[in-house]
Amino acid sequence: MTEINPKELYTTKETQDFLKVSSSTMKRMIKNGIIEAHRVGGAWRIWGDDILLLVSPELEKKVYWKYKKIKDKTKEIIGKW
Repeated sequence: MTEINPKELYTTKETQDFLKVSSSTMKRMIKNGIIEAHRVGGAWRIWGDDILLLVSPELEKKVYWKYKKIKDKTKEIIGKW
């Protein structure tokens, strides 16, 4: 595996590979502000330091609870249909 350079921009596909998540999860993470992404030339790019911040142990619990809240809300909305 390649080392993540904090000062380099990565594509969403590269970020997915680093984080071992699906493309739909990557889209949700960007949409919900779990990871910060920037539009460059019509495509999303993510700074290496944002990827490293996301996988840091200090933020692991925060990310888990935010993702769980979103997941629970989605289940609640779907359950109303």
